[in-house]
Amino acid sequence: MVKKVKAALVIIGDEILSGRTRDANLNYIAKWLGGIGIMLDEVRVIPDIAKRIQDAVNECRENFDYVFTTGGIGPTHDDITAENVAKAFGVKFLLNEEARKLLEDNMGKGNLTEARLRMAMIPEGASLIKNPVSAAPGFQIENVFVLAGIPVVMQSMLLDVENRISGGAKILSEAIHVFRGESYFADILADVESMFEHLSIGSYPFYKGGEYGATFVLRSALSEELEQALEILKKRICDSGTEYFTGEAP
Repeated sequence: MVKKVKAALVIIGDEILSGRTRDANLNYIAKWLGGIGIMLDEVRVIPDIAKRIQDAVNECRENFDYVFTTGGIGPTHDDITAENVAKAFGVKFLLNEEARKLLEDNMGKGNLTEARLRMAMIPEGASLIKNPVSAAPGFQIENVFVLAGIPVVMQSMLLDVENRISGGAKILSEAIHVFRGESYFADILADVESMFEHLSIGSYPFYKGGEYGATFVLRSALSEELEQALEILKKRICDSGTEYFTGEAP
């Protein structure tokens, strides 16, 4: 049996929804999770609104093995993620002495302003996630991991997270592409996918050099299944009178 482990990502921030800031974390987290056998199965982008954060965290933690949040754990008034994760779990939101010391050691005691101390406020019972870049920690509470929104900081936090989670079977993939509209292959793709229990096929159209085409990406946790499906798809495409090319479209 193929073990499937699924995660959700909640991206928090008005600046993302307004277009002022371009999210750079989704792609990185999806690839990182895939590399350890965890499928990113749902992504939500929500504003800095208390109830929305609480609802998203509670819904996702009930339905996924792991939940990751990014954004909203800084020192300003609109950084409300940590407080509302505490409310979602029904626990107190307290000054964490370990987090306070990390900030003090990094910034100096005299520079630890009230605003900066906000970054040491952590839900009761949560464990800290190390931040090698700026010291201000994220935290884990049960299956929820609360991370920074700044990409370089978020990525550094994952170094600590990777030892706390375990994945299932890694998803393998193969890609081929054709220079013909994807609609010509709809039935073929559906037929091939239906032959294998763990296979999924994605079709991604493109327009390059004045030609329409499509890339077909096959995914499965079973290498033998993936190889068999790829050979069948190649043959079916050739039988249709179309040439295929290995890999993604250049």
